[in-house]
Amino acid sequence: MSEIIITYENLYEILRREKYRSELQKVDSTFYRDVVKYLKEKTAILESQAKKDSIFASTEVEKTQTQLRNVQKILKELYEKRENKILQFALFTSRSQNPQDTSNMLPEERAFYEKIKSVLDEHRDGILLNLLKNQSPVVVGIEQKDLKTEEKTDTISVRILDDIPEFVGPDLKTYGPYQKEVVQDVPKDIANLLVQTNQAKNENT
Repeated sequence: MSEIIITYENLYEILRREKYRSELQKVDSTFYRDVVKYLKEKTAILESQAKKDSIFASTEVEKTQTQLRNVQKILKELYEKRENKILQFALFTSRSQNPQDTSNMLPEERAFYEKIKSVLDEHRDGILLNLLKNQSPVVVGIEQKDLKTEEKTDTISVRILDDIPEFVGPDLKTYGPYQKEVVQDVPKDIANLLVQTNQAKNENT
């Protein structure tokens, strides 16, 4: 494979194509390596120019510095244009679940794409698909609590002091009957009511 020569002009042309075409543009697989080589060569030229002692040295240094700054701006914009396209590509693939052509991606970009798609798939399966099955979302990294655990955290253990017949609480739900000397887990509001009326004792105090 012949070596790709990077210049300011062809970098600008690569960016121009990426900006004005909707699909991800094909670049050589060694693009990053070639860009690093170009930048090192330009930096070496700049250092050499800075050591010269002539009336033209400062002009040459300023020109090279300006070009390097412009190249860095081009590379940043090019990266972000391609990054955005890859993100949209991963989102479309995750939603459609259809295999897509990734041949225009650089190896590093393909790894990024696969990682993003994996995260999107994981969250789509854990949230949307569970909701459609009438199930609570399950997301890796977030502690899941089932309904029984949630209910238990809202209850208090009390010892029943007298036999209590079935009754309707303030929330219009039916509670009881409760037998004397039995330790019972009941909702906080009901526990407070029973304790206040001397029908139960809080076992946690």
